[in-house]
Amino acid sequence: MNAIEHPLRKKFSRRARVATGGAVLTAVALSAVGAVSANASAPATTSATAASASVPARATTTATHLTIDAATKAAQAALHAAEKENQRVTVAVVDRNGNTLVTLRGDGAGPQSYESAERKAFTAAAWNAPTSQLTERLHQAPNLKDIPGTLFLAGAVPVTAEKAPIAGIGVAGAPSGTLDEKFAQAGAEAVGR
Repeated sequence: MNAIEHPLRKKFSRRARVATGGAVLTAVALSAVGAVSANASAPATTSATAASASVPARATTTATHLTIDAATKAAQAALHAAEKENQRVTVAVVDRNGNTLVTLRGDGAGPQSYESAERKAFTAAAWNAPTSQLTERLHQAPNLKDIPGTLFLAGAVPVTAEKAPIAGIGVAGAPSGTLDEKFAQAGAEAVGR
């Protein structure tokens, strides 16, 4: 040690000096980060009109979607058709992108039926075909079943507008895909009424 020491230095132990030094370094670092953050969030000097751009109509598309009322009507019609035949099913209606619009799980429907109905509905919408037809395509292209979110089992039909798919209705839980698809078709027909 030096013969001449600062008077405050004698009062702090080595541990206290390290802790104090660490706190000072942390404070300096935080203030530097705060300054950088403040600069990053500072408003740009450009005008507000430069922040957005108007695009011509030819650069956009318009999509047709099933309303929530129509999707609910379809799901209820499919579930009602199944209940009339004492079948315990789940009905799912998804949009063209596979986003679930409505899911109705009937009393006593199995736990696996929920996801199966959604995946069947998406598969029908994605390929614009009933899933019973799509299962036949697996013989020629077995890798189709590996596409995420799809389920190539009978039980779903697409909903179209001007021949383009806008939604899919999937049913799962009946003892056969033929019955599931029959109920899904009842739901699709209800949309048109």
